[in-house]
Parts: sequence; C-alpha cells; structure tokens
Amino acid sequence: MPIDHQAQDQTPTVSVSGTGPVLVTGAAGFIGMHVCTALLERGFDVVGLDNLNTYYDPSLKSARLKRLAWYRKFSFYKLDISDQLEVLKCFEYERPSLCVHLAAQAGVRHSIKDPFSYRDSNLSGHLAILEACRQVETVEHLVYASSSSVYGERPMESKGFSEADPVSEPASFYAATKRACELMSTSYSNLYGMRQTGLRFFSVYGPWGRPDMAYYIFADRARLGLPIDVYNGGEMQRDFTYIDDVVEGILGVCAHPADPGENRILNIGGDEPVPLMEMIACMEENLGVILEKNFLPKQAGDVLTTHADISRIRNMCGYVPRTRLEEGISRFAEWYRSYYAFQSAAQISLVSENGS
Repeated sequence: MPIDHQAQDQTPTVSVSGTGPVLVTGAAGFIGMHVCTALLERGFDVVGLDNLNTYYDPSLKSARLKRLAWYRKFSFYKLDISDQLEVLKCFEYERPSLCVHLAAQAGVRHSIKDPFSYRDSNLSGHLAILEACRQVETVEHLVYASSSSVYGERPMESKGFSEADPVSEPASFYAATKRACELMSTSYSNLYGMRQTGLRFFSVYGPWGRPDMAYYIFADRARLGLPIDVYNGGEMQRDFTYIDDVVEGILGVCAHPADPGENRILNIGGDEPVPLMEMIACMEENLGVILEKNFLPKQAGDVLTTHADISRIRNMCGYVPRTRLEEGISRFAEWYRSYYAFQSAAQISLVSENGS
C-alpha cells in the first residue's frame, strides 16, 4: 500500500541538532516499523537495521519493510547488532545524530527455552550499540528499549510501578537481560558522559504487532477455529499500551533529550491495567467469535500484573495515552482481517500462476 509522502512536510518534533540521520535498530519489528514511519512522516532521514531473524514469521517483517520502502528517505541494512564490527562500520558510514535502539530478542517464555539467543542479541547487541554511539561522536542521544518485565512479580492490587522501585528480582531471563542493559547504559553514561534514555514498555499491542503476544495468538486461534490457552485461570492483568501512544511517547522523549552523563529510565504504559478475561472478551467481540478456553496453571516467567506509573514521562514531555483498549483492539482486528485476507489472496494467485 503506498504511503502519502505529503505527510513528510510536517514540522519535525524530534530534537536533533546534527545533520545526520536517525538510526533505528529493529526497524522491521513491530515498534520499530511504527517509529520509522513516524520519523519519516516528519521529514527525517532514517536508517533502519534488522537481522530479520526467524523467531516469528519473517514474511510479516518483510511486509513491514515494504511499507517503509515507499519512503525515499529510508535506507536499510540487514545486520545483526551483536556483530560489533559491522555495527560500528554502519555508524561510521551513516554518522547518525540520534539512535533509537529497539532491536532485541523478545519473549519472556522463549528466554527459558533459548537463553543464549538473549545473551547474543540483548547483551552483546546492546554493548555493540553503546560502543558505536561512544565512538561515533555525531550521536547526540541514545534512546533504547527496556521492558516492564524488569519489575518482576507484584501483587494484583499493586499501585503503579515507579521507576524508583527496586528491580533486583527479575521473574525471567529476558527481564534479567533488560535490566542488565539498563545497568550497562548507566556505566557508559557515567564513564563517557553519554545522553541516554531507557524506556520500559508495558504490553504494547496494535496493528502489525508481534505474533507471539497473547492478543495476536488469540486472533490466530480464532481464525483457525482452535481453542486458546488461558494461564493462571485467567487471573492476570496487564497495562496494555496501544502502539500509537507508544510512538508518541518515544517521539516526546526524543524531543527532550537526556542531560550529558544521564541515563534516565522512563515508563511508557497505558496507566490502566485490564484483567486478562476482559481483554479476551474484547477480542471475541471484535472478531465475532466465542473462543473455547483451556484454563491452565500459571507459566514460569509470567507475572500476575503490570501497571505503569507514567508521572515521570508525563511531567517531562506531556505524555498521555489516548487509546482505550476497546478502540485499540478494534483497530487491530480490522488490520488483522485485512492483512490475512490479502495474504490468502496472494497465495491463491501464486498457486494459480504456477498452474497448481
């Protein structure tokens, strides 16, 4: 689908005093594609990095990249961020003014099955980005993805999780790697005076989302007529955050850079925890189905609740989540039906062309 390039005439809201592009890692990912789009529509040159791994269907990542390819100011490197030499070469050639580092091995449960992939992408990859930002003096600000999972297990009645809360007991290895990245960044800010902002995302959802997330899995199961697995008897809640609100928060952070030598940590959440069963009911309404449910025990690595205290980012840049779950799920369901209808039509056309 072509993208309207007239939108690029909007006044940029991101604070970059240099002349270099904005470099976005994980550009073919869910949040990465949306961030790249928002920057491009504001007139910025954007350099995207992604290794297009097979953790989930690479065709979805390719489809995201095709959307970005419509923009003349977008360029792309297929590159693994754990390859420190190639990362440095890219930074030295492109000389970015701002780096938005979103690439990582995602997934709480997958980190139990394959912890070494998290070592490579999350730890070695984050270090490679830190070193590139340190060595290439054009980089004014590093904004990087952390996760609400660093907060660990909390009671269901917990108040909003504050950035000042202790985060010393991660419930998963994924969470441990994300907390380690925050500490690595703090050391680089202290040692080299780097400006950095770490963003703890809370259950991001929406069109073009990640197929390993619960809401997407439920949609897949509905499409295939299969039951869904509901863990801990459905007794969980999440601070769901719609993708457009997340992007606005990221842009707001970029417009208000950290101070020299500061690694600030900020929550980006919806500020309204929703019970899991309520989210499932919302999915059923928008997909027009009643899902058969397998109620199962709590999974290792899962937490009962998440709830972002967003007062810090609100006070800093006026961040206010505007999309309620009902509206966000409706938009996701509309995209999901359209995307998979198109995929099915494309497969039928391909079969027909091959004479099968």
